[in-house]
Amino acid sequence: MEEPRIKVYGSATEITVAGNAAGLLTLAERLTALADPELRDGYHEHLEPGSDLVDGPISLILERDEAP
Repeated sequence: MEEPRIKVYGSATEITVAGNAAGLLTLAERLTALADPELRDGYHEHLEPGSDLVDGPISLILERDEAP
């Protein structure tokens, strides 16, 4: 499988998360992990350019939020 690639970019009104198949699977795994019943509200993960994301201007935070 190729190296996962995820890019995040956007404007004032729109954010795009794009990736190759491996990157999208990695993102899906992280989101599935956030749904684990053992995790509490507010748990989050940071994805940073250069390590988790392709270099770019925007970081991505995935957060569990149980608020209505």
